[in-house]
Amino acid sequence: MESTEFMQEDIVLPLGFKVWGIHCGIKKSKKDLGLIYSEKKANASAVFTTNKVKAAPVLLSMENIKNNEIQAVIVNSGNANACTGVKGYSDAISMAEKTAQILNLKSEDVFVSSTGVIGVPLPIEKILNGIESFEKNIDLANDDLLSFAQAIMTTDTFPKIYSTQVVIGGKKITITGVAKGSGMIHPNMATMLSFLMTDAIISKSALNKALKHSVDNSFNLITVDGDTSTNDTVLILANKQAKNEEITEDSSEYNLFQKALYEVVENLAKKIVMDGEGATKFFEVEVKNAKRKEDAKLISRSIAKSNLVKTAIHGEDANWGRVLAAAGYSGADFDPDKIDVWFQSSAGKIQLCQDGHFIDFNEVKAKEILGKKELKIIVDLKDGEESAMSWGCDLTSKYVEINGGYRT
Repeated sequence: MESTEFMQEDIVLPLGFKVWGIHCGIKKSKKDLGLIYSEKKANASAVFTTNKVKAAPVLLSMENIKNNEIQAVIVNSGNANACTGVKGYSDAISMAEKTAQILNLKSEDVFVSSTGVIGVPLPIEKILNGIESFEKNIDLANDDLLSFAQAIMTTDTFPKIYSTQVVIGGKKITITGVAKGSGMIHPNMATMLSFLMTDAIISKSALNKALKHSVDNSFNLITVDGDTSTNDTVLILANKQAKNEEITEDSSEYNLFQKALYEVVENLAKKIVMDGEGATKFFEVEVKNAKRKEDAKLISRSIAKSNLVKTAIHGEDANWGRVLAAAGYSGADFDPDKIDVWFQSSAGKIQLCQDGHFIDFNEVKAKEILGKKELKIIVDLKDGEESAMSWGCDLTSKYVEINGGYRT
């Protein structure tokens, strides 16, 4: 889809954080190395890829985050450092050690991420030289989130940044997130890279709970191509600089924080789908009146993931049978003879199916509705009170072109 304009004035960096993004030589000319630094140690929580093949930086960061506190994040793009064996893991350690050295930290206080081509040795010397170049700027104030966002991009066409503020206990708390992702996006945590920062004082257990809830209802409900990457990660750092009373799972302030965090991750998730490789359309799938929440999620994700649904959306073909077919193989429990289906966009709303069967509808109107760049598929199971939403994009020949020549 068309690039989303980035408005720097809309973005606020939480207190005590600094960010950088530079070109270190992995890519030909674009930025490819980013650094996040918190002036104080931050409570940290993360969710990682469920792919059994995990990249070296994922394995290292899974170990480092067991210490519960992280103070820096180093991330490169252009090379995933995945399927690179013992040398790849050693290179990930070297990235952590060099970052710790310039910041006077312990290496276990550094979180490492990589994204890019799988199965190619990491150009570690270029990265280490790049990390060293950050040292001269460490004492300077830096809130250039745009440079950091650009430094973690691969096939993305625009940077993905979102920020919000909420007053909790009389203190203003900021939550800001940066994400990358365009291809290899499929629900089942995390489907991309996302780095979230907040200056809130919040307990580790509350932070874990808030992140899991937010991810389960955002990043885990998006799909571009049905592939789950080896490097997928969502990380949140809370550095306690807002001076609020500690937020705990049982405190009245928890819901305020949870709502604000979800606002950030939902917006980032939608930006990723809108930037799906070769995508021209963004669609939302709403499944309502299910017996169980899990059934609604299974169906919405299955429809959003279906290549036949995606191609129908691209071709502006009101092929509602593909929607029912995707619901049918989702694994959810529902009665096919109760389902109603609608398509909706700014051009209007039209019902295509009632009680699981064909009904007469205006094909011209349906095509007009599907002709918009953003649309919605509504599935009513008429079997309960639970609902869920997933997000997807159309599948185009441009996707094949991009991924057919990714290494070139």
